[in-house]
Amino acid sequence: MIVITGAVLGAIGGAAVAYTRKGKLADILLYAFVYGLVFGLAGLFTTLIIHRSAM
Repeated sequence: MIVITGAVLGAIGGAAVAYTRKGKLADILLYAFVYGLVFGLAGLFTTLIIHRSAM
């Protein structure tokens, strides 16, 4: 659940950053993808750490 939330919020945040920088559609999509990927990976590692520490 943390992974999906991170990916979605990252994509929205990345699109917002590109939009405020007056990016074209390709720039907005690229920023959304990269931010979504990074935040999704951060959520994955967070989930792994939480599950490992619970045992």
